[in-house]
Formats: sequence, structure tokens, C-alpha cells
Amino acid sequence: MESISAFPHVSNKTSLLRLEEWNGSSPTKLSKTFTIKASSSSFSIQRSGARFTHLWTRFLQAFVPEGFPSSVTPDYVPFQIWDLLQGLSTYIRTMLSTQALLSAIGVGEKSATVIGATFQWFLRDLTGMLGGILFTFYQGSNLDSNAKMWRLVADLMNDLGMLMDLISPLFPSAFVFIVCLGSISRSFTGVASGATRAALTQHFALQDNAADISAKEGSQETVATMIGMALGMLVARITIGHPLAIWFSFLSLTLFHMYANYRAVRCLALNSLNPERSSILLQHFSETGQVLSPKQVSSQEHVLPNKLTSWISKKANSLDTKVRLGTRISSFDEMEIYGHMKGS
Repeated sequence: MESISAFPHVSNKTSLLRLEEWNGSSPTKLSKTFTIKASSSSFSIQRSGARFTHLWTRFLQAFVPEGFPSSVTPDYVPFQIWDLLQGLSTYIRTMLSTQALLSAIGVGEKSATVIGATFQWFLRDLTGMLGGILFTFYQGSNLDSNAKMWRLVADLMNDLGMLMDLISPLFPSAFVFIVCLGSISRSFTGVASGATRAALTQHFALQDNAADISAKEGSQETVATMIGMALGMLVARITIGHPLAIWFSFLSLTLFHMYANYRAVRCLALNSLNPERSSILLQHFSETGQVLSPKQVSSQEHVLPNKLTSWISKKANSLDTKVRLGTRISSFDEMEIYGHMKGS
């Protein structure tokens, strides 16, 4: 939370040792928090500041990186706020979807068998594992350069997976197929969310404190999980037996989840270049002769997949849609190779 410095002062005339502790987020924002005075005949300890302030500071140390806010980028706080809010809505909806899934498997019904429920759960997990491997194979190399887009896509796929769980009881004959689709969707979420989170943690770290940021994020998510689970159990209990209330709660929270995720990724001002950010930077420089800041580039960057943004904004003339850097020749088919050779 803060930097700590101790300054000993020794006076030869009085044989007095004075030790001071100063805390603060930067050298210009320091406050004295602790003083020790010792001499040959006395010893005293003095704690500066209100005790509540001291306890609050110690409490925050479990949830924010050391040296905060100077040890992280300016976009860390707004991103974490929106990220925790979307996580809270996710945990509440998880209770509703899990309740529906367990009901569909047969929990609480005498006709349900343990081996049948176990097999269905195993098949669900197996398809999710295979889906995660396939997603990593096809998109693993793109997660770093397009962290914002894949972070948003990951949460949208998680929404789709929970929706599959919620509708599974409505189609008993296709239950296994629907549940497996939901598991595959969530497996994409696990891979993309974990990989992009690692890239974002590196972005936030200004003092080689990525491990500290990751650990404190774990503490934040733990608190959000506990609150979300408590609220989720309350919502599940209130809405049980009322399908309209369940669907209204789920869809409302899903819309908020999508909005919070969009706001979270829009807060990010990444200082690395990818094809789209390079395109924005070069086009603006060629037109005005000025170099945009990372924040200015991020405000113009699209966070949706390129094909979708091209259809929405009609940015077909953007450089990143024309030029593909680092593409292997072997990835082109014979017609594409012939077209390029003919064009050159």
C-alpha cells in the first residue's frame, strides 16, 4: 500500500536515539506514522495519526498492491472496479444456472441414478477440456496482442455457457448436447480469460510487481465471490419455483455483466502495439504529423472482433484490414499466392 522509510537520529550530547517511520505513495506524499525514542534512562513509543486510519491502511494492504497508486498504471482502478462488478453479477447468475443444471441432472428425484448423473457430469467436463485444447491451438498466439478483445469475448462466451445450463431443463431429450455446448463455451472463457489476465497484469505493473498485483487480485476476487455467492443463494431461494422471476433476474444480470465488461476493457490504455493500434497510430501520423498517446489510441480502438467492427463501422480501408504482418506463406492457398504474385 505504501512505502516505508525509517530515519534514525542519534544525538551524542543526550545519547538519544530517535527512529521515525514515514508512509506514503510517493516521496512527496509522506506522513509520519510511528516514532521510537530511546535513551540511557527512558524508552517511548508514539503512534502518529488516527488509529482508524492505521487500521484501514493495514486492511487495504490485503487488497491493493504495495506502493499503490504509484506502483500501477492509472487505468488499474477503473478496470478493477468494473471487473469486480461484472464478477459479482457472474457469481449470482452461477447460482441460478447451477440450480437449473442440477435439477435437470435429477438431483432430488427418486428416479435419478448416481451413475447416470456422474456420467453426464463427466461428459460435460470432458467436452470442456477438449474445447479448451482446441481453442488454445487455434487462438493461443493471438491472446497477447488482442487482450482487450479476447477479454470481452471470454466473458460473452461465459454468458453463453450459463445460458445453456439454464435452458437445459427445458429440452430433456437434448440435455447432454446442450450441456456439452455450454461446457465448451466456458472452456473458451477459461483459456482466454486466464491468458489475457496475465497480459493485463504485466501492463498494470510499473515496478516489476506483477506477482503482487496478481495476488491482490486474488484477494479481491475472493471477497467478490463470497458476496456473490451469498446474494446468489438469496436470489435462487426467492425465485425458486417462479420461472419468470428466474429468467428476469438472469437476463437483467447478463445485460449488466456485458455492460460492465465493455466499460472495463474501454478503460484500458495499453502501451503495446498490435495491428489495429499500429494502423490508428500510422494513419493519424500520416494525416496530421502528430503521434497519439496510448490513451488517445485506445479511445479509437475497437474491442469487438475485426469482422464485426468492419461490418458495424465499415472501416474496410483501415490498414490492419489490408496488411497482415508475420503471416506464413504456407497459410495461403494456391489461388491467394497466385493473386499476390500476379498483383506484384
